[in-house]
Amino acid sequence: MKVFDSPAIRRAVGFADLIEPVAEIFAEFSRGRGEAPIAVLRPAGERGDVHVKSACMPGRSIFTVKVATWFADAHPPAGGFIAAHDARTGALVALLRDEHHLTDVRTAAAGAVAARLLARPDATALTVLGTGVQAYLQALAVCAVLPVRQVIVWGRRQAAATAMCAALADRLPRVTARAASQAEEAVCSADVIVTATGSTAPILSGDWLRAGQHVTGVGADDPTKAELDAACFHRADLVVADSRAAVRRFAGDLRAAGTDVDAELGEVLLGRHLGRVDPAQITIAKLVGLGIQDLVAAETALRLLEQEPAGRPVPASARDLA
Repeated sequence: MKVFDSPAIRRAVGFADLIEPVAEIFAEFSRGRGEAPIAVLRPAGERGDVHVKSACMPGRSIFTVKVATWFADAHPPAGGFIAAHDARTGALVALLRDEHHLTDVRTAAAGAVAARLLARPDATALTVLGTGVQAYLQALAVCAVLPVRQVIVWGRRQAAATAMCAALADRLPRVTARAASQAEEAVCSADVIVTATGSTAPILSGDWLRAGQHVTGVGADDPTKAELDAACFHRADLVVADSRAAVRRFAGDLRAAGTDVDAELGEVLLGRHLGRVDPAQITIAKLVGLGIQDLVAAETALRLLEQEPAGRPVPASARDLA
């Protein structure tokens, strides 16, 4: 069995490496292939949760079991590992002690896939509600697939929003990044909005949305959390999820709104659903994260860790905000 630690994994794998693999496995999943069960534990209540996600897919050489932790009193708060097993024998072949990095980048890759599919292709203004690692990586991921020229960051702590803007400026020299003091103002200025927080109450109001905007919500990944209010879902012309079954069970804000999902990302990728058909539509991508993303993240990481290309720039990670 091989064991890889987090510094090596951060050097080897970034969100850009996972955009196409994540898109491909979303399509496979929406064909009805594979399994991706999810379990959520809350050993510290609102101050700590554990997500256990596993996945297998026919034709893949490995299956994976991931334990991802988030504890407010830990430093850093996020941690975890992915165990890769031989798909024929069940033997443990590798342990990826990534300290949440692979979860971070595969989630950002899913955000890139959603933005590429559902946002207007001429979108130039991005607003991110949130100032943590995922908010930062989502901003980079959207900028990788759309012609964004301006990023507006809102967070409850102005200092954190300013720090995130500085990190974005280092990675995106051609993009202007600024912090906003009011979430509503930031949202009204955007073509694309990303919510990436651990909020238990909505931070995005549907009353703020206007025609043509796209929203990706990634933070509310269990029933106790909420980022989008009910009006967001009721105003949307199209609501797309990574998994119908998973968002019905785990997406606290969608559950509270009492609305359903029009399509899965994989169905749009397969052409089974047209996705956005009008520039004036309001679209929402609701993502709770699937084990199949961890499966392709582990496959990609194991391949890249074996290659160790010399001279490659270090990909974006939580370290950029440290």
